[in-house]
Amino acid sequence: MKKTVAIGEQDYETIRKNDYFYIDKTAFIKEWWESGDPVTLITRPRRFGKTLNMSMLKCFFSDKYENRKELFAGLDISRDSDMMQKQGNYPVIFLSFAGVKGTTYEQIVKEIKKQIVSLYSSYGYLYSYDGFDANEKNALNRITEDMDEVDAAFSLNLLSRLLEKYSRKRVIILLDEYDTPLQEAYLNGFWDKLTAFIRSFFNNTFKTNPSMERALMTGITRVSKESIFSDLNNLYAVTTTSKKYATAFGFTESEVFAAMDAQKMPPEDKSKIKLWYDGFTFGDTADIYNPWSVTMYIKDHKVGTHWANTSGNALVGHLLKRSAPKVKMDFEDLLKDEPIDTSIDEQIVFSQLDENEDAIWSLLLASGYLKVVKITEKYDTPYEPTELYTLALTNYEVKVTFGKLIREWFAQDQSFNGFVKAMLTGNVRDMNRYMNDVALATFSSFDTGTKSSEKEPERFYHGFVLGLLVNNANDYIIRSNRESGYGRYDVVMEPKDKTLKAVILEFKVIAKDEGESDLEGSAANALKQIEEKKYATELITNGFLEENILKYGLAFEGKKCLIKKG
Repeated sequence: MKKTVAIGEQDYETIRKNDYFYIDKTAFIKEWWESGDPVTLITRPRRFGKTLNMSMLKCFFSDKYENRKELFAGLDISRDSDMMQKQGNYPVIFLSFAGVKGTTYEQIVKEIKKQIVSLYSSYGYLYSYDGFDANEKNALNRITEDMDEVDAAFSLNLLSRLLEKYSRKRVIILLDEYDTPLQEAYLNGFWDKLTAFIRSFFNNTFKTNPSMERALMTGITRVSKESIFSDLNNLYAVTTTSKKYATAFGFTESEVFAAMDAQKMPPEDKSKIKLWYDGFTFGDTADIYNPWSVTMYIKDHKVGTHWANTSGNALVGHLLKRSAPKVKMDFEDLLKDEPIDTSIDEQIVFSQLDENEDAIWSLLLASGYLKVVKITEKYDTPYEPTELYTLALTNYEVKVTFGKLIREWFAQDQSFNGFVKAMLTGNVRDMNRYMNDVALATFSSFDTGTKSSEKEPERFYHGFVLGLLVNNANDYIIRSNRESGYGRYDVVMEPKDKTLKAVILEFKVIAKDEGESDLEGSAANALKQIEEKKYATELITNGFLEENILKYGLAFEGKKCLIKKG
């Protein structure tokens, strides 16, 4: 029987009461409980069912849902009589940081305080309870939006103690999207200040809290232990490469196909949905599907970048735009469906993201934009093996998403499109006019490293190649840094229609130690290199006539550019 698909509904009780479309993840309840871990952190990409699973845990364990076993009727957990005895037996604290956003430290802390006050208001009966002593009542009454940061950091510890005293049972603490404010802090420049507060908040909540039975946190990233978890030696972290809870978040292929059959969808749709939304791997479990996009497709029967359009790309875009040339080169390969090899550190150190070239790959893996193709152990050091990760873009949706992201960078300056049109028609005069505008804008955008644009033109060059890739991929095969003839060319654009012109670009920066004193000489040397190294060999082999190959030498000096046509 077809069911109503309620897009965006993350409240477990609402979904079950209304018999909305739901894929059974209740086996996670038993798996988590029987693990016995005092504090668990599970990281998964956004929109992967973290909030719904947390709501499910709240409905199962919370004493506010005592005698509500009908919410789990017919589901996997209902067949376990021992676990069902625990349903509705604990006080549960459920707090979410998903909406905690702001551009200043003060805004973030204010939002956290609001969440805490709202949480306390759901336990109104505590304010009239006579079993608390004077100190406890005073502490309870200090929990307002104007409370100081010491009270805010201690607030969940206090609430745990009060609930235990009231119910005579230790509490379960659920904290959803714990890292949202931390990403805001990194993007807006108050990382160190916020981590000091969060460290104190977590220590009071999860470490020095005798009233806690156990706790679960979810988020996108595994933030470094040194940053906020330094005091939590009772923390068990489950990342996307961990085998534990592999099928608890996201949909397996069998779940997706069974749901499509139940919703009476055509069998041929399965290959389409697999191309767009399959590709995630958790631990050694492959073929995990993006649940948000799958649900959107089941509802509307339209493919698209549903998951990517739910925001959350700000941090990724920020890092990729500021990244070093090597990162952009690797991204060129990824966009051409070629995997890359890199090291991964799943403990994200946000303060090192700008300095560590490999850190962006760790973040992209945690965020779901990349998947692990294989892991190779390398014994390069005498003390411990290191693992080399082979990574690829997760699926077609992710590829389209990054194409849009990169196009947005260049859409801000129409000179880029004007330059490409002039290049393809051989109009070198307009190429020079447009390129100087493009170079000025793009240098300013990409060159955020410690070196100046004059010393690091690769930032511009590889950003420029990314722009060519995503804006012309439908009609041209874009290659860069490939061997042809006797050397490596910079860029070749090979049209899929062989009646069109092919293009070779060679970039040069004035090399004064080689006798180049001006842009004219450098551009001429670039053209000379195209001929001497026979960069046209590959195109000629592929069936292009010499006269249908446009050759350009581009010379740079700071933010100035000169282009000569061969």
